[in-house]
Amino acid sequence: MASKIFVNLPVKNLDRSKAFFGKLGYEFNAQFTDETAACMVISEDIYTMLLTEPKFKQFTKKPIADAKKTTEVLVCLSMDSKERVNEVVDTAVKAGGTEAREPMDYGFMFGRAFDDLDGHTWEIIWMDPKHVH
Repeated sequence: MASKIFVNLPVKNLDRSKAFFGKLGYEFNAQFTDETAACMVISEDIYTMLLTEPKFKQFTKKPIADAKKTTEVLVCLSMDSKERVNEVVDTAVKAGGTEAREPMDYGFMFGRAFDDLDGHTWEIIWMDPKHVH
């Protein structure tokens, strides 16, 4: 059985975050979604749990990082084309996110990044399958 990954991210306004990621085409698993948490389905084995800050605090004794001021994690997702990378980041920016840095193009790898509404950085990349072993 393949391992599944659940990236847990604190959000200030769950409904607003769900609407933002919904604009990017992501759906939510209703079985694991309520007024304090939303299970965003990225793929069959990848999920992001968007948790209200009070809910997030139930899982850690450490203070929650302000992702607009410091970086606690970089979430990187691969896409199947450069065009899809551009589509995802452009859509995120139109939905209220901000472009996090200049695009990077190494020929065999192309990537852009955006910060979501809470400041979490999402790197969106394409890698030429001929260079992936």
